[in-house]
Amino acid sequence: QVQLVESGGGLVQAGGSLRLSCTCTTSGRAFNTYGMGWFRQAPGKEREFVAGISWNGGNTIYADSVKGRFTISRDNAKNTVYLQMISLKPEDTALYSCAARKPMLSTASWSNYDYWGQGTQVTVSS
Repeated sequence: QVQLVESGGGLVQAGGSLRLSCTCTTSGRAFNTYGMGWFRQAPGKEREFVAGISWNGGNTIYADSVKGRFTISRDNAKNTVYLQMISLKPEDTALYSCAARKPMLSTASWSNYDYWGQGTQVTVSS
């Protein structure tokens, strides 16, 4: 079993920064064998891929809308994946969730993830 708990969300002005964290608790496979991803969902919109990272951090992928502004990273010693967000825009407002998948690489397709956290709210004011 895998449990994911996100933190770090909040209210920030446009142009500001936030760092989200997702801490993983696993009773089976080690955290460093999972590909990880961040997704977001705004009210009335579909879930959207944000960023993904491979098991060792060697491969990362991003949605075009966040490239150059968001950075995904992981610390396997702390069982944690991060999402550093800068130059935030009002359109970044959403519930941000992290997800884990058994294959070691990440993917942009939400249906390919096996475990999900509850999410942390990010609100960017204009």
